[in-house]
Amino acid sequence: MGLGLNYKVKSYLYLCARPNEKKMLDSLLFTQSALQAVVVIFLIIVSGLLLGRVRIAGISLGVTFVFFCGILAGHLGLSINPHMLAFAQNFGLIIFVYALGLQVGPGFFNAFRKGGMELNVLGMGVIALGTIMAVAFSYVTEVSLPDMIGILCGATTNTPALGAAQQTLDQLGMDSASPALGCAVTYPLGVVGVILAMILLRKTIVKPVDLENRRGRSEMTYIATYRVLNPAIIGKSLLEIGHLTPDHFIVSRVWREGKLILPDSSTTLLENDRILTVTTAREAPELTLVFGELEQTDWNREGIDWDALDAQLSSHRIIVTQARINGKSLGSLRLRNRFSVNVTRIYRAGMALLATPDRILRLGDEVVVVGSEEGIASVEKELGNAVKSLQEPNLVSISIGILFGLLLGAIPFVLPGISAPVRLGLAGGPIIAGILMGAFGPRIHMVAYTTESANLMLRRLGLAMYLACLGLDAGARFFETVFRPEGLLWIGLGFAITLVPVLVMGWVSLKWFHLDFGSVTGMLCGSMANPMALTYASDTVPNDNPALCYTQVYPLCMFLRVIIAQLVLVLLV
Repeated sequence: MGLGLNYKVKSYLYLCARPNEKKMLDSLLFTQSALQAVVVIFLIIVSGLLLGRVRIAGISLGVTFVFFCGILAGHLGLSINPHMLAFAQNFGLIIFVYALGLQVGPGFFNAFRKGGMELNVLGMGVIALGTIMAVAFSYVTEVSLPDMIGILCGATTNTPALGAAQQTLDQLGMDSASPALGCAVTYPLGVVGVILAMILLRKTIVKPVDLENRRGRSEMTYIATYRVLNPAIIGKSLLEIGHLTPDHFIVSRVWREGKLILPDSSTTLLENDRILTVTTAREAPELTLVFGELEQTDWNREGIDWDALDAQLSSHRIIVTQARINGKSLGSLRLRNRFSVNVTRIYRAGMALLATPDRILRLGDEVVVVGSEEGIASVEKELGNAVKSLQEPNLVSISIGILFGLLLGAIPFVLPGISAPVRLGLAGGPIIAGILMGAFGPRIHMVAYTTESANLMLRRLGLAMYLACLGLDAGARFFETVFRPEGLLWIGLGFAITLVPVLVMGWVSLKWFHLDFGSVTGMLCGSMANPMALTYASDTVPNDNPALCYTQVYPLCMFLRVIIAQLVLVLLV
């Protein structure tokens, strides 16, 4: 069928073209060469990205349209040299998963702390249910396990897991193209199914008050003022008070009898002192028991002018751009003692973090410094604040990280009971390397920083190349598969794998764990790696809980799906 359509496409183009144009079209689209491969791949990418701007009922598949444009091109008979196709597909996958790991790395291990552990356990429940269903379906139906893994990847909108599965099948000497068909068939309903499940949960279980719950803000920084009335801390230093409570706090300013004091760890508190404190929303009420009385002034509303709080001190954000600062703890810099300033918060990837002494600084961090203009100017020289120096990506560290990921992916691991060694491959190795580089690169003074736009560019380009090649390879057999009873079965199984785990774990989260609806939707979207559904959730819930919980769950769940796709094939095929 593909060859016939190819002939028809050629004939139509030739009828519309002049002789010289015919020769050029044949060279660019149909005669296999390096140039023809690049032209075809980017023609698919352009078409898909333009279609990705179309929204239906407020929902867009975005870059996923590149996949379907590749399928259409393959169905029409367009093809490129198999070696060029394999190179472009693997290269795109490597760039995408490494940049993805680099993005989620800084928050990967923090996701296991406090409320994040609870959300990740629920997210792992979604993964476990979907995987168990996929394996069970492969036994009770005639769908092979490799095809079922492709269906699972499409149902969970997880192309990195598909890439990992294909790499594993290549290592096992099996056909790696069939999972792509399963993914392509089930992907659209994988996007829509999560949204439908959230609508069902909201209509049947959620109470209106749950939509206003601000639970997801509990770990965000919170600014409060207290009046010191607790006799147990009067006359004690801030260092001594810190040892009396497990709560984390930073005292930014002390007002005493109309005078301003810039405190340090040795500052003692007296009765009726007013203190401006940076803590978390969860710990702010608990600190009332420590200090005495929580004042009602709202310091957390938008547009607070910190410079106007008092005439003697200023507050500025300084960006860490000095490479020698990368990986050092805040306490080791001794900024308070050297320059008489207080560091109250650190902004990283849009999140406000408490500036505790053990906080490791990274390039690109925005540090909030309170003190005199002279002191702040000295800190600025220390930390850099040269924004232009961050605009140039560090290709050396990126290249080292990718090379490390490829080496890691090539290492054979021998598991008990398995004759063939297991390798992480081109998907598992680079994503682990990216996570490790993002999380620990600064600790070994390796510059892992990339601007948000640079990281997004790498991810989008890599994903677009991978999806274009994946669709082009699967396109020749796609429509034949879809319009057979086998294709309808795949669609039904994929929709069940999407819908059931989301509904079950959504119900468990709301009824047993008593989470608010915003946190639940963020957890579900993160566990399903579904940013399109997250957009819907963010538009539905009147707070930022979905986005906050999505970022807590997404790193671990993405990593687990990539690894599980390989393990299932190695253990059960």
